[in-house]
Amino acid sequence: MIIYGKQVSLYALEKHEEKIETVYIAKKGILPQVLYDKYREKIKFLENRWAQAMSKGGNHQGILVEMSAPEPASLTQVKEGSFLVILDGLTDAGNIGAITRTAYALGVDAIVATGIKQLPFAAIARTSSGALLDMPFRVQHNALDLLNELGQIGFTSYGASMEGDAVEEICFPSKRVLVLGSEDKGISKKIRAKLDKTLSIDMKRGFDSLNVSAAAAILIHRMGYATK
Repeated sequence: MIIYGKQVSLYALEKHEEKIETVYIAKKGILPQVLYDKYREKIKFLENRWAQAMSKGGNHQGILVEMSAPEPASLTQVKEGSFLVILDGLTDAGNIGAITRTAYALGVDAIVATGIKQLPFAAIARTSSGALLDMPFRVQHNALDLLNELGQIGFTSYGASMEGDAVEEICFPSKRVLVLGSEDKGISKKIRAKLDKTLSIDMKRGFDSLNVSAAAAILIHRMGYATK
């Protein structure tokens, strides 16, 4: 896959040397000298127009990195965690990237994307500022099967919903999973019926709802610390 942009590219170069294939440079001085020396044999210089074409018009900031895609987390690895996030039908790379960045920073053990066949991992790596490269992440089509398996090994499942219990008033068990619904439809009815409890965020003003990534940040923070 090809990622672009200074922040995510430097993160990949600093943390994932074994995955780097080619470093494309379109702006002089974009690499710190230590990284330039480290990757000298893999660096290729190119004109801005070619960088624009490779990034499909995105803001490449003068650097693109071709690297192997992250290995998907195994189901066993997911089950070994204690705090999980399930994405039910989310497709927007910006929202998924923001959620991944928050989840990695706040101690979530794994993310599972369900209800979809594939995701644009390069875009998610970019919008997560590189967190996707280190966050155990799995795509699994059927969320119901996953919730059943997690329930059998002691996980309590919670879903984000405007009609749910106030998250500020709940103390969470050590093994918990947060389910976040799609940007337009929310959590599907089948998944909602399977959840142990739904959660809401107390609003100080009368407003419809928060963006899914903003709501995820609040819920993940609360669920990460308010445990029994």
